[in-house]
Amino acid sequence: MIAIGEASRLSGVSIETIRYYEREGIVTKAQRTASGRRLYSNAEISELRFIKRCRDLGFSVHDAVALKNLAKVPSDACEAVEQLGRKHLEHVQAKIFELQKLEGALSELVENCSAGTRDCPMLDALMTSTSAEGH
Repeated sequence: MIAIGEASRLSGVSIETIRYYEREGIVTKAQRTASGRRLYSNAEISELRFIKRCRDLGFSVHDAVALKNLAKVPSDACEAVEQLGRKHLEHVQAKIFELQKLEGALSELVENCSAGTRDCPMLDALMTSTSAEGH
């Protein structure tokens, strides 16, 4: 059995996040010693790693828990896992599209900047955009 600090190191999940995950029922609560210290088994550390990998891929906590639950019965889970994966992929692709639009807008603003002038085209464009959106 492993203390929370070592469980954090082995799983890559911070101590505070582990406590949060336990409080919210995202992961199994650790066993406790008589003095109240948490002790983690290899299975619980694997569970933390699984949630961390899902979160690193951008899955919501809700989806990570759904995937964790589906992993308990992998033979019946493939279709549901694929649906979650496709939904998340579409979300990521939409974010990429929005970021590319943002990149283009920022590139245009930066390219309009002229070094050494008193008037700044970028600030002018930002001021114009802000006042136009406010009305």
